[in-house]
Amino acid sequence: MEVYIISGASKGIGAACLQALEKQGKTAIGIARSNPDNRELFEELDLTDRDSRKGVIARLLAPFKDKGSTFTLINNAGTVEPVGKTGMLSAEETRLAVELNLTAPLELANQFIECLAGMDVKKQIVNISSGAGRNALEGWGVYCATKAALDRFSEVVRLEQQREELPVGIVSIAPGIIDTGMQETIRSSGEDGFPALGKFIEYKETGQLSSPEETASRLLSWIGREDLTKADVISRLN
Repeated sequence: MEVYIISGASKGIGAACLQALEKQGKTAIGIARSNPDNRELFEELDLTDRDSRKGVIARLLAPFKDKGSTFTLINNAGTVEPVGKTGMLSAEETRLAVELNLTAPLELANQFIECLAGMDVKKQIVNISSGAGRNALEGWGVYCATKAALDRFSEVVRLEQQREELPVGIVSIAPGIIDTGMQETIRSSGEDGFPALGKFIEYKETGQLSSPEETASRLLSWIGREDLTKADVISRLN
């Protein structure tokens, strides 16, 4: 049995991954604030709430630990907000972004590794990063910083796991530019706070955005054929 946990599973890439895995007959568990399709294997929680995150991975994996041969955590939940130049940012939006983009995936990864420690099964973590974590963009200070930190965290985990007899594979992968609600948020930003706005409007108008379904298919195919204990820990989805 292949077991997947996917955060941010109510929309975008997360929802598309969940749907694709279900069609493949795999066990796919979603995490998000809402469960719009009323899926049975779904945990409704706000990942910006520290109390809600406590013990969630162990609870979700408990029914499957003695059945699974492969366990995969896809840390997909994230937000591009707040968009704006430093000095104009909301303190509360900044705090929530750091919780969702960085603290939550770190905690979930920690829980995942702890929960499956000592198990001789395939174990892997896929952190959904962004080109923004590898390139500076005005107005995206919080988003760039949190994604860059997620990349570096993934590198540290890889180094740690190389010392383990039964390692967890990990990658931090940038999936490209996708036509999701996040892109709508970006296009509704003001150019004063986000000077690259015109470029992102052009991406939409010229059909350069991938659909969530296309991206999910490519991502799951990539995960399926790679050994994540050996793949480039900082990767791009080509």
